[in-house]
Amino acid sequence: MGGAHRRTALAPSPAAVTGTGRDRSFDVLRAVALVRVVTYHTFEWPWLGFVFPSMGVMFALAGSLMARSLERPAFGVLRSRLRRLLIPVWFFGLLLGVAMLLHGWVPGPDVLYWVLPIGDPPGGEWGEQAWAVLWYLRAYLWFVLLSPLLLRLFRLAPVPVLALSLVPVVVLETVSGVPDGRLGSALSDGAVFLFCWLLGFAHRDGVLDRLRGAGTLAAAVPLMTVGAWWAVGHQVDGKADLDDIPLAQALWSAGFVLLLLRFRPRFDGLARHRVADRVVTVFNARAVTVYLWHEVALMAAVPLIDLMWEVPAMERHLPLDSLWWQFGVAWVLIAAAVACFGWVEDVAARRGPRLLP
Repeated sequence: MGGAHRRTALAPSPAAVTGTGRDRSFDVLRAVALVRVVTYHTFEWPWLGFVFPSMGVMFALAGSLMARSLERPAFGVLRSRLRRLLIPVWFFGLLLGVAMLLHGWVPGPDVLYWVLPIGDPPGGEWGEQAWAVLWYLRAYLWFVLLSPLLLRLFRLAPVPVLALSLVPVVVLETVSGVPDGRLGSALSDGAVFLFCWLLGFAHRDGVLDRLRGAGTLAAAVPLMTVGAWWAVGHQVDGKADLDDIPLAQALWSAGFVLLLLRFRPRFDGLARHRVADRVVTVFNARAVTVYLWHEVALMAAVPLIDLMWEVPAMERHLPLDSLWWQFGVAWVLIAAAVACFGWVEDVAARRGPRLLP
């Protein structure tokens, strides 16, 4: 940003930063976003996206951290980010791939997208619910690869670049249409969340702190209003679900994340609650594991609950037919996945493997 080379970023408030220099509010927001993702994939409540657009928030947080990392030489940063992303994906793909092979999946040449997921990796129908979540990691990978260029462009003219970053999704959704196949998916997801990623740059470089509160509201409220209006007018199966309406997702997330990063909530009291603070720490150290394995946990919860129906005491006393019960069982399985597979994130980060961080 014009002034960003002179002042890389405004320092976060001391209360918001841990002893390691991490912004603790980011850790809390990432944990909330992950819980929201699991909640949505369990209950599929359309209103959750309006209350907390988790994907937009996660891309914005990642964009800010990427801008911070790029204060170091870009090649080393990209190598580190790719290693930390790809090793957990490879491990996940190996285990899931074996399971899908056992259920009749016959991979083709596009299986190479499991090696470098610049496009959606393939999979069998049996495991579709599990591997469908990889769209986020594919989009994240592209943003990481493009960030050295995007950050240079952003710093040339922050506000115009931010404004123009919404043009691709508007064009794709109202003029040209989204191409079919992997290219279309990558373009669509990139266009939807590009503004949020760049907002992360703006947060890191202090651009948002220079905005007046009234000016922020004047920009964010119309974005969210138009996003909500578009969602209501373009419902899918009678539901205004942002996940199914890309332009509404882009506009609502843009306004929401702009407000969130400008009026950053502080979680100063979190450190006084040791259990909550510990949960946030684990979520952040195992974020990729939680995200990758949460759908597997939801899938595995179903046959596990079916077995519970065979136990008379459980059938009589437990709400086995409730989605809330599936939600609870899934979290137990997610915790098991963190314990069993979380060490892969340590290996990817070149740390000593640990059962829990």
